[in-house]
Amino acid sequence: MGWWLATDADADRARRQAGGWIKRFDPRFWTVNFPRPMMAGVTTTAPDALRVDAVFYRTDDLAGLIWEAADTIDHPLLRYETARDFRQCTLAFRWRSSGLMPLDAINGPTLTIEGRDASGGAKSWYVRLWNYAEGTPEDAMIRLDFGAMDGGFTLPADADPVWAGDIDRMFVSLVPPGYTGISAELAAPAEAWVELTGMVSDGAGSTLAIGDGLVPPHGLMIATGYDDAYNQTPARVLRQILALGYRGAIDHYVGMSHYFRLEWNAGAGLHLVSLTGGTLNVAAEAWHKDFLARAAALGFEVILSMSYELLDQHCWNDWKQRAADGSPALTGWDPPSTLLSPASDPAMNYLCTVATAFATLAAGVGSVHFQIGEPWWWTRADGTICLHDDAARAALGTDADGVASLIGPQTDAQKAVLDAAGALLSASTATIGAAVRAVAPDADLALLAYLPTVLDPRMPEAVRANMPVGWASPAFDRLQLEDYDWVQAGDTGVSARGAAFATERLGYPPGQQDYFSGFVLNASDAATFWPRIEAAARAAQARGTSRAFIWALPQVARDGFTVFDSGEESAVQAFDDVDFPLSLGAEASVAPAFSTAIVTTAAGVEQRNADWADARLRFDAGPGVRSEEDIATLIAFFRARRGAARAFRFRDPFDASSGGAVPTPLDQPLGIGDGTTASFPLVKRYGEGNDAQVRRITRPVAGSLRVAVGGAEAVTGWSLLDGGIVSFVTAPAPGAEISAGYLFDVPVRFAEDSLEVGRSTFLAGEAPTVPLIEVREA
Repeated sequence: MGWWLATDADADRARRQAGGWIKRFDPRFWTVNFPRPMMAGVTTTAPDALRVDAVFYRTDDLAGLIWEAADTIDHPLLRYETARDFRQCTLAFRWRSSGLMPLDAINGPTLTIEGRDASGGAKSWYVRLWNYAEGTPEDAMIRLDFGAMDGGFTLPADADPVWAGDIDRMFVSLVPPGYTGISAELAAPAEAWVELTGMVSDGAGSTLAIGDGLVPPHGLMIATGYDDAYNQTPARVLRQILALGYRGAIDHYVGMSHYFRLEWNAGAGLHLVSLTGGTLNVAAEAWHKDFLARAAALGFEVILSMSYELLDQHCWNDWKQRAADGSPALTGWDPPSTLLSPASDPAMNYLCTVATAFATLAAGVGSVHFQIGEPWWWTRADGTICLHDDAARAALGTDADGVASLIGPQTDAQKAVLDAAGALLSASTATIGAAVRAVAPDADLALLAYLPTVLDPRMPEAVRANMPVGWASPAFDRLQLEDYDWVQAGDTGVSARGAAFATERLGYPPGQQDYFSGFVLNASDAATFWPRIEAAARAAQARGTSRAFIWALPQVARDGFTVFDSGEESAVQAFDDVDFPLSLGAEASVAPAFSTAIVTTAAGVEQRNADWADARLRFDAGPGVRSEEDIATLIAFFRARRGAARAFRFRDPFDASSGGAVPTPLDQPLGIGDGTTASFPLVKRYGEGNDAQVRRITRPVAGSLRVAVGGAEAVTGWSLLDGGIVSFVTAPAPGAEISAGYLFDVPVRFAEDSLEVGRSTFLAGEAPTVPLIEVREA
């Protein structure tokens, strides 16, 4: 498997090579935007039609239906070209609306065009759609000619000629009938919709080049979320997922800030989540119906993910988890989300109702797959655990007052409280699961756990509250794990240990587990973090995890992260952990080889450049073939490896130990402890000092490894991971020298796909040729 980060240059090349095109104003590529707390969503209802659903709460709420001249949303390989000149383009459509300010009203739908005038100065034009409409204020045919168009309310009196030669974006404004432009509450939430159908774009400037290549399926899956995709059409989101080679399942987080209905609470002076009139707001419901139906038609399984998070500004106060000082559990997002208390009946009843609503939508198009995502008692970086809200105090009793921080050892009484908190948490997830199964008895239920917080070594008892034994198999059908803090740090050792701990504690075998690898919050970290994310996903697959997901699509698109199948088998498939028959290999010859570029100048002076930092070994195992039995053994082994396709272990008869015949733990220095690093790759040095050639050892012999820390052998406290990596349970102290001794094999493959040996060869006293070549694994 390979990957790269596609750039704008790659985007231009992709459009030229693919030759794809779309009509300008293609319904799939419109977006919406609006101020909170209102909500709007856009879906495509036909290849030439779109629909916006919206709910307004305030008299100054305004939604925009937007067309951008530059595609800043899609993956670089899938973007449409930037074309700012609209003058040779027209757009015609039928307008139908309900619940909106009508076309003929003073604040009726207006096309705002933002760009620059003919002299290059920033300029906005306001085109009243009613001036270009034929029909009624709620059902009209509209035709816009961007080469001959005027802004202004009344034409020709207020005409402001539009120069559409350098446009950034344009949007249609949508407001409720009670719109005043002054901040105040509407008498009641106002739901509305508008449909643009029969959309036709014409003229010499009506087509856009677009990247439309397809990355072949590569075995990884993708995660996304409504809080990131709410402004896009589901068709656009799914186009990217399919084109980038993701198949199978999509993990879709329904979010914490855009799906709910709201009511005005005058006493609190806030809009708070509400079940009045339904569960999901009209925009979220319409969007998810379309998303689920389109995903099913493309063959995707959608896992609907719901968490215990809710945007803090819309959450009822008595639903929130709280610390001992009464402060609410708040995340670091801006604006922050809060965590709902597993002990709060109103909060959990609300989540059950939300889960039921989403499960009902999923059941309408097929099977139901539902994830309860990261349910936990919020634990802050300073160890403060938020299990002191009134409902939690009532459930846990006064002993909960003694649990303020989880850092360090806990008393028996504190452990009992944490166990009880864990029982509350697992009971709440079971209740949500039961609500989903009331809709779909065969629903596939999954639990997502975030390991770095649960298994923080500073808080050894946090697992009692936040990975309770009540989650043990068969409470769920599937366990899902994520650990992006560890992935970002490149700590593969702690990732493997975390997965092993979760497996042992909860009893879900790797075949019933999923792994989420990601994410890259800031684009500036892309080059550092994406290689680690891809490697973590491959490592999860290698340890037998059922499915590996990349988190998440918005960052994949932003950074151009592209996964592709290189045409070779994956590392776990292409290596058979078996030994070459030792009786044959013992007589092998060996030839280490480097690659050096040598340039000789006209004066006869040589300049030499070493292309490889390490030698690549070649072996000839032919001298070990001495009998017909040896030929039979060799041919059987060759066939089992599919010729050169699969690598295997080979014992170098001249170099197979870190030191002497019997390894010692002080043979090879691996590194110096810094108090943070817990993983150290095995190496062997040839030569002395800074000029020593360092060789990575990826295939140590099982049972031969001995490790020392600070010059003293460490019998426990470490494990050997795949790839020859020593992983410590606790990072060695700063300044401690880490060393190891071991026997090792060389990963090799047959150098050719054919093998020529015969009886006459060794009967004549000649040795056959059986070439082997080293496989680089690190």
